[in-house]
Amino acid sequence: MTTHPAPGILNTIEGQRLAGPEADHWRKWGPYLSERQWATVREDYSASGDAWSYFPHDHARSRAYRWGEDGLAGFSDRAQQWCLALGLWNGRDPFLKERLFGLTNAEGNHGEDVKELYFYLDGVPSHAYMRMLYKYPHAAFPYADLVEENARRGLGDAEYEILDTGVFNDNRYFDVTVEYAKNTPDDIIMRVTVENRSAEPGRLHVLPHLWTRNTWSWTGSPKRAHLALQDDGHVLATNYDWHDQWATAWGDSSHEWLFCSNETNVQKLEGRDDVTGPFKDGINDYVVDGVADAVRRDEGTKVAAHFVLDLPGEGRAQVYLRLAPKEAGPVEADAVIAERRAEADAYFAELQRNITHEDERNVQRQAIAGLLWSKQLYYFEVNRWLNGDPNLPAPPEVRNHIRNGQWRHLVNFDIVSMPDKWEYPWYASWDLAFQAVAYALIDPGFAKRQLLLLVKDRFMHSNGQLPAYEWNFEDSNPPVHAWATWRVYQQDKSLTGKGDRQFLERVFHKLLLNFSWWVNRKDAEGRNLFQGGFLGLDNIGVFDRSAKLPPGYHLDQADGTAWMAAYALDMMRMALELAKENPVYVDMGVRFFEHFLHIAGAINSGEERHDGLWDEQDEFFYDVLHRPDNTCEPLRLRSVVGLIPLFAVQVLEQREYEDLPGLYGRLRSFLRYRPDLAKLVSRWTEPGQGNRFLLALLRSERTKNLLTRMLDESEFLSEFGIRSMSKAHAESPFEMRQSDGSLISARYQPAESDSRLYGGNSNWRGPLWMPINYMLIESLHEFARYYASNFSVEYPTGSGQLASLEDVANSLSQRLTRLFLKDEEGNRPSMSAYPQLQNDPASRDLVLFHEYFHGETGRGLGASHQTGWSALVALLLQPR
Repeated sequence: MTTHPAPGILNTIEGQRLAGPEADHWRKWGPYLSERQWATVREDYSASGDAWSYFPHDHARSRAYRWGEDGLAGFSDRAQQWCLALGLWNGRDPFLKERLFGLTNAEGNHGEDVKELYFYLDGVPSHAYMRMLYKYPHAAFPYADLVEENARRGLGDAEYEILDTGVFNDNRYFDVTVEYAKNTPDDIIMRVTVENRSAEPGRLHVLPHLWTRNTWSWTGSPKRAHLALQDDGHVLATNYDWHDQWATAWGDSSHEWLFCSNETNVQKLEGRDDVTGPFKDGINDYVVDGVADAVRRDEGTKVAAHFVLDLPGEGRAQVYLRLAPKEAGPVEADAVIAERRAEADAYFAELQRNITHEDERNVQRQAIAGLLWSKQLYYFEVNRWLNGDPNLPAPPEVRNHIRNGQWRHLVNFDIVSMPDKWEYPWYASWDLAFQAVAYALIDPGFAKRQLLLLVKDRFMHSNGQLPAYEWNFEDSNPPVHAWATWRVYQQDKSLTGKGDRQFLERVFHKLLLNFSWWVNRKDAEGRNLFQGGFLGLDNIGVFDRSAKLPPGYHLDQADGTAWMAAYALDMMRMALELAKENPVYVDMGVRFFEHFLHIAGAINSGEERHDGLWDEQDEFFYDVLHRPDNTCEPLRLRSVVGLIPLFAVQVLEQREYEDLPGLYGRLRSFLRYRPDLAKLVSRWTEPGQGNRFLLALLRSERTKNLLTRMLDESEFLSEFGIRSMSKAHAESPFEMRQSDGSLISARYQPAESDSRLYGGNSNWRGPLWMPINYMLIESLHEFARYYASNFSVEYPTGSGQLASLEDVANSLSQRLTRLFLKDEEGNRPSMSAYPQLQNDPASRDLVLFHEYFHGETGRGLGASHQTGWSALVALLLQPR
């Protein structure tokens, strides 16, 4: 299943921008600031590797960052030479609201968690128009209460959220909407609209900020940008390798310009008095504490336009900041913003022309907005980070052994799609693959560039491994890069009418190295059964699958092996596509076909040699633990690990490949030579509907057996999709005796986990996860392409009702989209933790896209802005 873009979007003004000669120029500015630069690996120079404690939130306003910038509703050029963001103060907080607050991994009772209310509402791929909403209370922000109450709560308790504190009761808060509109690619208008939601009057300090990323403190370079107030009230922004720009501010009240320097306050943090400010926190100290000499009035490297808005009950006010080339003339800001918003409306009208339900259009548009707002400049040079900067003290040597010491080649200075710019302000290889597939719906060009990034030499290891994620590039994420590449290629071809073979070929050749890395590192014994390790599923098992097992033990993983079978099939499809213009690729296509068959033979061989991963007793795939005495034990924990073999399915259309020289002869010859493998492959030798051929790990009987469990409401099937662990383990948890005699277990848990494996808030022991559900739906559609109406299953299991695989796939898709859509009472299941918003007419259309979802109720869980892979719902809402 591939959801294709609407070709008509190319005819809109936004579509023409993306395809035109100035496309790259239009992308120069965007929402490229992180929402949390503090407590990241990049900013951690400690000996312990505890990034959370080395650079806490309380230091962020006073310490200059080394590797990037953050800000509330941030916007910047692609190198962060100039950054725009918003500061707010309600007159009661201990410091300005300049960035989002959340709990560290140790502070949260279920791991790290942002404790703010903000929503991405709109945007277009060129970022010519962007809009988001931040909700800010009248009362003092409850920083201490959030920390203390969450510390009191345990793993079995719900998280204590910002709405639970009561500071938003009786609508005693401000809705702060931030919009960016580009008059020209370099002419940026920022409009801040403040609405007092309370019937009581309220005062709010609004401070649009402009500053430059600190590049001089680390290198000693004399070059730095400069901001200076001019006699006419403009601020001149000068950068050593840019044209000069004007910053102008105006609004519904007067303002004053406040300057400081984007440098660490060493007086406050280090007790030094040999350096004078003003420092990075100067504007904060002046506004909040009244420290007059904390700011300058003439120049600096950071400036804010300070507005004080006195709003009556339910009142509204606006302020503006414009950053434009010095030669730019006057402009009517509201007219520009209205024009860009109308262009965004036209773009989405074309994209959604076949979506008739208004709420579906709303959800899809916000999902896409979340994707677009989650772009970030990712700057990280591992070698320099490990060695330290030449004019600063060397970091502790022990850091070389904590993390990423084998990734000194990694040099990143790119705009990258983030899973979430607060909780996960760093890329992860498998997250990025899903994000690219979602991006291809609106911007295939950006999607292709994202997939190409990870296979570049400065990302990819020389041994062929793709970097996993910042906390441990060495770890193993599922190998989905080929899957994403093929889908993006198809979506791009559907939109433009021509496949980008150069893109396909470039990725294919680099993935040859990556495939070899998997074969050599994760199948060390050459048995075609893989020990993938972590594979992104956090606590799905009873022990850490990334950790080394005791000597003599190894774990054959059903998911690792299935991922590799699917990888081989995707590489085969890519090779055969390339072979249409270059027959040399036929050899590679056959090679991956054969490799797939060898994996199929290994994973299914249990019925004869009892060393495969299919369990005849339970009719399910399990991981198998091998012991030093040559005995083995299937780990009968029914989870998505055993469903992932469904992903290894491809249907070949004979008409597409019959002209490839020698292809079918060589394939059939191999099958005649290895009949033991041929019989394991589902119906390869029997043409299906329209002379189609099916390659799958599962024959029809086993497919039905596996689907019987998957579609059982007492096991995997939830009202909102497929659970990540069988509900049967609620009453009958899986238990395992370790070599030291201790007993470990895993129980179905529909919401937060009671396991601290990986230390975070992710739970794969029951909840619904969008990426796995999406791939299951896609796989069922692929099976249905072959079987058509000739294959039916009981759905749900035990209901006595039969359904085709196409009907099952469509029904599962509807269950997933129901997570976000209003039900008969007007409530969204995923937003059930936010009744105050759902009951408010002004807020009920706001949608969050969580990391994962409650296995019974659909309530959003984990990271609240995971519009990385949870944005896949945008594809499910798009008609096929």
